[in-house]
Amino acid sequence: MTSRERVVRSLNFQPTDRPAKDLGAMRSTGVSAFAYPRLRAALGLPPRLPRVYDLGQMLALIDVDVLDALGCDVVAVEGDGVTNAFDQPELWKPYDFGGRLPALVRDPSQFRTESDGTVVAGASRMPTASYVFTADHAGQPLILDAELPKPDLKAMRQRLAAPVTDEQVVRLRDNCRRVRESTDRAVLLWGPLNLGLCIHSYGGLAVFPIICLQEPDFVHELHSMVLDAALARARAYLPEIKDYVDCVGIDADDWGTQASLIASPATFRDLFLPYRRRHNDEIHRLAPHIKTFLHSCGALYNLLDLIVATGTDALNPVQWPAGGHTPAEWKAKVRGRMSFWGGGVNSQVTLPLGSVEDVRQEVARTVPILADGGGYVFCNVHNLLAEIPPEKIIAMYRAAGGAT
Repeated sequence: MTSRERVVRSLNFQPTDRPAKDLGAMRSTGVSAFAYPRLRAALGLPPRLPRVYDLGQMLALIDVDVLDALGCDVVAVEGDGVTNAFDQPELWKPYDFGGRLPALVRDPSQFRTESDGTVVAGASRMPTASYVFTADHAGQPLILDAELPKPDLKAMRQRLAAPVTDEQVVRLRDNCRRVRESTDRAVLLWGPLNLGLCIHSYGGLAVFPIICLQEPDFVHELHSMVLDAALARARAYLPEIKDYVDCVGIDADDWGTQASLIASPATFRDLFLPYRRRHNDEIHRLAPHIKTFLHSCGALYNLLDLIVATGTDALNPVQWPAGGHTPAEWKAKVRGRMSFWGGGVNSQVTLPLGSVEDVRQEVARTVPILADGGGYVFCNVHNLLAEIPPEKIIAMYRAAGGAT
């Protein structure tokens, strides 16, 4: 069974020889660029400079030899052309992040290093004690004595009206085709097909949920505009790329905290579900074999039925430790109706605080539950952080099966 067959069969709830596995096929299933050189060394692989393709989270693009060593079945391709299916030396230039991390980036000129070693990129900063870039209030300040910062619908309508060009379509098609021809792994495309409806967008996590409560008619108008633009992109791209892609990202829309939902199920049902459903339906009409992938963090247990109702095929990161439910309860909620992509180990307790054996045992317990009956791709609950020792990463992937 090839990797692609394994992933496709699993996402269609068909038997596989072992669980399908992912590392770094999108920006919430990856590994810190600071941890990546240690992982390569622990796997006995030759040193390579990490290609840092997500600068906010400082994520490394996973090399094919690491995917081989860990038995991973998916490669990434992004709308800007970046992929890990093959080397793209023309895209990458050296940069060492203030002497802390010899690496490769797309544009070194965007960084400057302050006298204390802090690396600055725009409004974001990475102090020497940090492994990621940060911004004040996560870049979403809430000013309590001001009007809620609603988006300008007229300006948005003008921006969204810009059509997808033939050049953009050809560039994405040719890159996806090259990726497909270079590998027998499944291909996950992230970016161009995203809908753009997120509870944390348009003013931020502290603002947009309030707008949803206070001005639902405004939100319907906003979401209708965003949907129309997304449908236009799907109709432009999918006929040209559908033969080269197995799964497409449709949004990163975090609805959960550690204990509960950020907004009510009623808000999701009324203001999000109809638009997500139409988006999924159109993707499936244009490319029936392609699966849709939604990223949404946190305690989503009480939202799972509604996410299924949107027609979403795969949900990530499956943060079952949040909200007081078990992997078995999450699986029972969606069995045969939606796949899970993640959830392999408790990333906030077992992975950072447990022993290598603790990690191995939890993965060995969790994976058979989530993979039962198909509909599962294994990876961590979100990214593997800089502090995680490589021995734990290797142990979790070997415990899931198929790693060398």
